[in-house]
Amino acid sequence: QVQVVESGGGLVQAGGSLRLSCTVSGLTFNFYGMGWFRQAPGKEREGVSYISPYGGTTYYADSVKGRFTISRDNAKRTLYLQMNSLKPDDTAMYYCAAHNGGNYFQRSSYNYWGQGTQVTVSS
Repeated sequence: QVQVVESGGGLVQAGGSLRLSCTVSGLTFNFYGMGWFRQAPGKEREGVSYISPYGGTTYYADSVKGRFTISRDNAKRTLYLQMNSLKPDDTAMYYCAAHNGGNYFQRSSYNYWGQGTQVTVSS
């Protein structure tokens, strides 16, 4: 059974930093590209970042480019998202998921979702 568990969220002031983690079990982690998504109240879930199975390729949404860094440690079966210079607009539930083919920023291209970790940025 596949389990995906996000952690590392919290409350931070604007300009601060957080590091999210996502630990995966029950699948061959290094077979999958992985993505981070986020969903704010009343909004659609949006793709934030993608990383290829061995980390050689990464993509970012324009809204986070230059501020967020995605990485992975395949030995630890863990995905990371380093978030710097946080803004109130970054407030959302953050999810990770395994890429199953298709557009890297489209929700339907992913499966094996976690329950999410809440990030709240105060102004």
